[in-house]
Amino acid sequence: MSTKCGNCGPGYSTPLEAMKGPREEIIYLPCIYRNTGTEAPDYLATVDVDPKSPQYCQVIHRLPMPNLKDELHHSGWNTCSSCFGDSTKSRTKLVLPSLISSRIYVVDVGSEPRAPKLHKVIEPKDIHAKCELAFLHTSHCLASGEVMISSLGDVKGNGKGGFVLLDGETFEVKGTWERPGGAAPSGYDFWYQPRHNVMISTEWAAPNVLRDGFNPADVEAGLYGSHLYVWDWQHHEIVQTLSLKDGLIPLEIRFLHNPDAAQGFVGCALSSTIQRFYKNEGGTWSVEKVIQVPPKKVKGWLLPEMPGLITDILLSLDDRFLYFSNWLHGDLRQYDISDPQRPRLTGQLFLGGSIVKGGPVQVLEDQELKSQPEPLVVKGKRVAGGPQMIQLSLDGNRLYVTTSLYSAWDKQFYPDLIREGSVMLQVDVDTVKGGLKLNPNFLVDFGKEPLGPALAHELRYPGGDCSSDIWI
Repeated sequence: MSTKCGNCGPGYSTPLEAMKGPREEIIYLPCIYRNTGTEAPDYLATVDVDPKSPQYCQVIHRLPMPNLKDELHHSGWNTCSSCFGDSTKSRTKLVLPSLISSRIYVVDVGSEPRAPKLHKVIEPKDIHAKCELAFLHTSHCLASGEVMISSLGDVKGNGKGGFVLLDGETFEVKGTWERPGGAAPSGYDFWYQPRHNVMISTEWAAPNVLRDGFNPADVEAGLYGSHLYVWDWQHHEIVQTLSLKDGLIPLEIRFLHNPDAAQGFVGCALSSTIQRFYKNEGGTWSVEKVIQVPPKKVKGWLLPEMPGLITDILLSLDDRFLYFSNWLHGDLRQYDISDPQRPRLTGQLFLGGSIVKGGPVQVLEDQELKSQPEPLVVKGKRVAGGPQMIQLSLDGNRLYVTTSLYSAWDKQFYPDLIREGSVMLQVDVDTVKGGLKLNPNFLVDFGKEPLGPALAHELRYPGGDCSSDIWI
């Protein structure tokens, strides 16, 4: 699944080379049972996405974890394109940090890609003892051969944005990446760009705030994140804190893939904005709002105004298109970012959401739509929830979408998702003129899983993708 040559390591030499990589044939994604009423472990599902295969659109393997209520969430690799120059490295292990239990599972996907097996379990006590961190989120592989995982909090559930370092061969916990006492006040996602000696991290909220659901009073109390933390990549310390105007809950962050680029984008969920961050003429970092999704005035919902809730963002490997999902409004969007300061909307597709016709929510005032969108039915299944995690094919022609955000928030905002299970959809992308079109023949229905409806989350290909790999 990756480029092979005499002295090449894992992945691809450049983002543009990665675009020439093979078509994806299987996808790994975690499926969650926490908060669903099903007393079963979360598991890693392997889905066949090869149209020529007789098992197309089917879950072909399930690897259950040995514990209950971990809340698997995101995943990363033991090594990726950041180690392309090291022929001793091979992308064979998927690293799965648990958002709630703080366990880390290392899964062997190299021995038998279509039937992964558990390689190692790192228990929370090891992370607590060596790092004093918990509630783990993003996993990235480093050029050093190490694996780095971000945290949302400390052992007691207070905010603490630090980073766990694992040995990329033994998966022993080495300690924290940041210097002692140098963690950010809270954490979530991160991305690094070594040519500019920088890493930038984001923040959701303290685990104690978000763990059991969303309380609007916590927003009023200032308990949700609104900052980006700029780190010196070589010295492992915060050098700048960027305050975001209209930037509540900055979640997923993406530098442009070009390793020379000194800019990128972050999606701010609650404010429903995309903010561009960039290195300014003085050599420090600045941020500006470049996209605003206006809220809708509604009746029959938690609040009188409903935000889009931008939950995931992606950049195509050629840095031409930005994609994001509005989990509450229910639309997936494509923007041309040829001019990063002025993104241009080129595609929009409604895939469920909270404002569909015939549902409990009535839209009273809408700055974008003339009428509420129709409910989405694919292959006879009415889709619950809204578009959430997204993954783009290497060539940029296909988007895969899942509908679960986080079990406690799913339960609160989309009770149907708990009863019906989430789905995986596929969208065809026009990369010439721009545009998004649902593939009506593609559906993976996690409502029909053997142990009951499951909540499927982040998507990974065996050979890496545009949110797992970083070029240096």
